[in-house]
Amino acid sequence: MLDVEGFILVGGKSSRMGRDKSRLLFGGQTSVERIAAELQPATSQVTLVGAGNPNPDFKVVPDLHASWGALGGIHAALSVCRADWALIVACDAPFVTRDLFSRLQTLRQPDLPDVIAPIQPDGRPQPLCALYRREPCWREAEHLIANGEHTPRVLLAKVRTRWVQPEELADLPGAENFFFNVNTPDDYEQAKEICQNRLR
Repeated sequence: MLDVEGFILVGGKSSRMGRDKSRLLFGGQTSVERIAAELQPATSQVTLVGAGNPNPDFKVVPDLHASWGALGGIHAALSVCRADWALIVACDAPFVTRDLFSRLQTLRQPDLPDVIAPIQPDGRPQPLCALYRREPCWREAEHLIANGEHTPRVLLAKVRTRWVQPEELADLPGAENFFFNVNTPDDYEQAKEICQNRLR
């Protein structure tokens, strides 16, 4: 049994997109289906986190703190995770791959770190495509939410985080689009073009 569970966050309001991002289609698959297909080889199971159920093929768990944003989704995932580690991915990242997830897992050690999180090529941290050690991250997320914090990056600053630099992932196929986030209709059009180019 793999000691990693996969979680896809589907609870965002999608206010900039104007419709449910988890149901957007990419090459005939929804974003949830695409991400789940890449998570399944690397994890023992895949669970959706958020309101509703955009795909009846997957178990869904609700946020424990309504309208708490991404940190609330991470907290909910860690609350139900039974494995030592949780791979947590936002549903608006359709170009993540099993190779990426496998690479993140190779960076685990027995005692360190608590989080393995990529740094995007533009220098921004990516907490919504990261590997979390369940127990310490759940405890810290509980503490942060109790104190009114909403930002996942604060969680990563409070625990022992192993930052994965872009050059550590650059050799993987599709690395240039791993962290392409589909937040707006323009992003969606660009993402569909990326899908079409991959089929040529």
